[in-house]
Amino acid sequence: MERWGVVADASAGQPLNRMPAGVLVDLCARWMATRTDPQVLLGLLKHPLVSLDLGEVDPARATAALEDMGLRGPRPSSFARLNLRLDKALGPNRDGAPPSEGRVRRHAEARALSARLESLASAARAVFGPEAPLDAAARALTALVEALAGQDAWAGLDGEAAAALLSNLITGGASLGAVRPQDLVDLVQGLLADSVVRTGGATHPSLRILGAIEARLVRADRMILAGLEEGVWPQGAPVDPFLSRPMRKALGLPPPERRIGQSAQDFVQAACADEAVLIHTERRGGQPAVRSRWLWRLDMLARGADAETTPVVVPAPAHVAEWTRALDAPARPAPDYARRPAPTPPADRRPRELPVTGVERWVRDPYAIYAQRILGLKVLDRPGASAEAMARGNAIHAAIERIVHTWPEALPDDCADQIEGFLHEALTDAGFEDAALARERPLARNCARWLERFERERRERGATLLIEQSGALAFDAPGGPFTLTARADRIELDATGAAVIDFKTGSTPSQKQVVQGFAPQLTLTAAILAEGGFSAPPTQASELLYVRVTGRREPGVVTDVSRQGRSNALSAADLATRELERLKQGVEAFDDEATPYASWVAPQFMGSFGGNYDHLARVWEWHVVGGEDEATE
Repeated sequence: MERWGVVADASAGQPLNRMPAGVLVDLCARWMATRTDPQVLLGLLKHPLVSLDLGEVDPARATAALEDMGLRGPRPSSFARLNLRLDKALGPNRDGAPPSEGRVRRHAEARALSARLESLASAARAVFGPEAPLDAAARALTALVEALAGQDAWAGLDGEAAAALLSNLITGGASLGAVRPQDLVDLVQGLLADSVVRTGGATHPSLRILGAIEARLVRADRMILAGLEEGVWPQGAPVDPFLSRPMRKALGLPPPERRIGQSAQDFVQAACADEAVLIHTERRGGQPAVRSRWLWRLDMLARGADAETTPVVVPAPAHVAEWTRALDAPARPAPDYARRPAPTPPADRRPRELPVTGVERWVRDPYAIYAQRILGLKVLDRPGASAEAMARGNAIHAAIERIVHTWPEALPDDCADQIEGFLHEALTDAGFEDAALARERPLARNCARWLERFERERRERGATLLIEQSGALAFDAPGGPFTLTARADRIELDATGAAVIDFKTGSTPSQKQVVQGFAPQLTLTAAILAEGGFSAPPTQASELLYVRVTGRREPGVVTDVSRQGRSNALSAADLATRELERLKQGVEAFDDEATPYASWVAPQFMGSFGGNYDHLARVWEWHVVGGEDEATE
């Protein structure tokens, strides 16, 4: 009916939790339980009924600033951490320049909105300690709704239903005992789902959609009985997990099949109309459907009553199915799938500087470099997105850096305990909640013990440690000078050379990938070191180490990808020299405008999740559906 613009008078109405006033009450109840949940906060601030008074500050601008500077990324655990994140977002730019006037204004607007939200949340949460009588909690919820939306929250049919629901909670809630904030959320959500609002708005004067019981009271020229499939009409007999059939009979309770008999009576009364159309579907919810038992019996009766002269059950004409298929058929006979993107931007737009991690992405997926470095598209974090893996990795890196700065020489005896404390502080600063910290504490303990042993073994060599050092190397290319940059987790300088180390918390590249050039992070970092690009004398690399720290059954693993063997016949210094030559050849090739930035040139090394720009490259369309597998080298 929506296809043809027909709106019928439906007696079912809409659940209150799908209407504006119900959604607002639900969001307010959830906000009382989780005060800094980004989804809840943004749902409230962008709700059409909410209108906050922030004085001279525009609420819409303040909401956008708060979302951009404070709510995107991991969920803040409190308003204090939210404000700390806002202040960090106001820090100086990467080049050290002070923030612009517009950025300062947006920060002030976001802080004003954050302060207003914190005061509202504190007032609403004050009634809990940690429990509150249900009537008091309902009053606090009502006050919060009115503080956000005023009396407009109770306007309209949905507003009246929401007001009646909260009024009943206030009136009868005292006898139901105390509730916690999450209990209030569950109760309110259940009540909102059970409340039905009749909205009206029908445009057809003589068309109604009624329930089976309501249809008994109506006489119609034509009665359409739909949903005649087993499990829909009639519904199956309910299964009582507490009372068996003999027990129900002994207690004088009706049998479970009684409702089927009532449904059969409703069916008979409706089917005895002057003109009745009985409808069943062959598939429901994507699954084959079985015709109702009543239709089977009518079909049998029709066959036994000489149905050729007196048809009772009339099958749908074949052309009706053809009509419906034609309505939903695509305009084109065959889909035109996208081809693998291979843009060729002008040479002067192509990047002249890349970090070693960017080169690794460039080798596997040049289109990602095109989108990021040429189009200038940056990844936008989702509000409240889970970033625990990245936060855990940053915490490990911060703890290792802090170990070296705290104890530049010898390590104390209680080093493991203090390292564990470093990890806890870093995880807490990253926004880990109590539940996540409970899982991370034993992992952090294992990490701390393993890191202590690792540090003692490495320092026995008497090496000079360079931590989180930045380096750069420039070389000539056809399109102009090209600069390669790197930020090394650790470089250890000793008499035999240098060990270039990168710490990982996830999977590490294999030696085969490093040798083949698909993971050039360590080799190119070693090349920069050999050319004097770091704050150290030019030094040839002797080791290229990936250190994987997880804290699990095997807390840490050290992998020397420069170890000579079956997969590798070159030393670490030779690998670095060869990788630098490969990079120069790649830069020379891409300085030619005819060389495209194709997507997924090495799909076997892209991993299970791909990159941040796969949706722009329409990878699923050309790689999975279209069947393209390989790109030109």
